[in-house]
Amino acid sequence: MQDVWTILKNLDYSPLWISLKTGLVATVFCFFLGVWAARGVMRMGKRGKAFVDGILTMPMVLPPTVAGFFLLLIFSLRRPIGSFLYGELSIKVVQTWLGCILAASVIAFPLMYRNARAAFEQVDIELIYAGRTLGMSERSIFWRVVLPSAGPGVVSGTILTFARALGEYGATSMLAGNIAGKTGTISQRIAMVIQNGDYLTAGVWVVIILIISFAIVAAMNLFADAKLKNVKRW
Repeated sequence: MQDVWTILKNLDYSPLWISLKTGLVATVFCFFLGVWAARGVMRMGKRGKAFVDGILTMPMVLPPTVAGFFLLLIFSLRRPIGSFLYGELSIKVVQTWLGCILAASVIAFPLMYRNARAAFEQVDIELIYAGRTLGMSERSIFWRVVLPSAGPGVVSGTILTFARALGEYGATSMLAGNIAGKTGTISQRIAMVIQNGDYLTAGVWVVIILIISFAIVAAMNLFADAKLKNVKRW
């Protein structure tokens, strides 16, 4: 026990702050992009919807290292896009915190998109017709009728997105690397200390991420229970 307290006292907590910051920024980005994408896909025809949905969901089924490989090909300084961003806009993605955000966003985005789309599909169409009858614009109907009605599903997607972004490892390692105090996240820290044979420190980090993950799941369940308190249970 004394060893654990010693580790906690001398632990470098920068991976925790980097992971939390990355998760929060990636979640905000995925929220707006996921809601926008879900709304757009629902308006498409069957063929277009199937094609675009497949592309947007692809990061969910691909190994994170494969997604990281594609991101590295796109944003490497030796590639046109990466070279342009760095040369013209002074934006560097590879081995930077921006790379952490981008990798986490790509991997976590499908969770936000799929949950938002599923929630939108459950909204009563009569509410939309009523809004149109009252002369509301399609944008107003979406923000004032559809989104509030789909609130529980959207919130669940947001929480899951944050949890996924917080624990991202494969794509982040390939795109952002593992630079201490800059891009080193909790997942990368755990992998590194295990490679060094320091299982006690790895265990401390595992307990920390377990506590955070449990808090996220508990928050999601509490929110769902609050929304369903008036619904009859089995």
